[in-house]
Amino acid sequence: MRTLVHLSDLHFGRVDQALLEPLRELVERIAADVVVISGDLTQRAKEEEFEAARAFLDSLPGPQIIVPGNHDISLYNVFRRFVKPLDRYRRYITDDLDPVYIDDEIAVVGVNTARSLTIKDGRVSHEQVAAIRERLRGVGPDVTRIVVTHHPFDLPESFEKRDLVVRAPMAMEVFAETGVDILMAGHMHASHAGSTAARYQIDEYAALVVQAGTATSTRGRGEVNSFNVVRVEPLRVEIDRYGWDVVHGQFSLVSTEKFIRTGSIWSPHDDGMMAAGL
Repeated sequence: MRTLVHLSDLHFGRVDQALLEPLRELVERIAADVVVISGDLTQRAKEEEFEAARAFLDSLPGPQIIVPGNHDISLYNVFRRFVKPLDRYRRYITDDLDPVYIDDEIAVVGVNTARSLTIKDGRVSHEQVAAIRERLRGVGPDVTRIVVTHHPFDLPESFEKRDLVVRAPMAMEVFAETGVDILMAGHMHASHAGSTAARYQIDEYAALVVQAGTATSTRGRGEVNSFNVVRVEPLRVEIDRYGWDVVHGQFSLVSTEKFIRTGSIWSPHDDGMMAAGL
């Protein structure tokens, strides 16, 4: 089994400082195999925000898979936005915009979906999808394949279709071809886990979507600050959601969701139904 901590939308420059140390301590206690941060490390891509984000990342265990978000590109500085869109991200966070972690149980592939030409929307290119195919080509059949982006490939029906990453259907066809199991993202400041079966009706394929809320931003959009702990086995995934407990000043376990894989299809799993033989 492999354990991943999934943080997203840190938004340094607009963080609740009271959350940082409790979050750091809990992440350290969890002792994850990989820490995933799915974008928006800063609020306005300012140097001091990246410096604060870098200091926080340095306090967390590794290895870390980090991808940028739309807030990590300068918004108001037109020159920096279009000529040097991720210059500060590369300088302070990582020069690798498409990081990869692979061991004998999981393959985690990060993909940059942030673009200068859009204010908040994300895109994935044909070249990036081809690179994902190539990176997963030599991965063994028993390895769980995970793709990390800032912008989501799927969301509940209550969200707009425009909130999804552009060219998502094209990418999903390749994900089905390469057997991608889990799609981890952020951006919406909303926690969610579910199957892609309803939106993408691909024969004998459905990935598991894992959305993280904002871990530390003051902009919760109606949801408490939260993050995910994802425990991965070849045929089973368990997702613990931790939410900020204002009364006790700590992150506490809020919910646990379980999913199982049958063939190449991930679906929710009910222990009670399984025990009853249903």
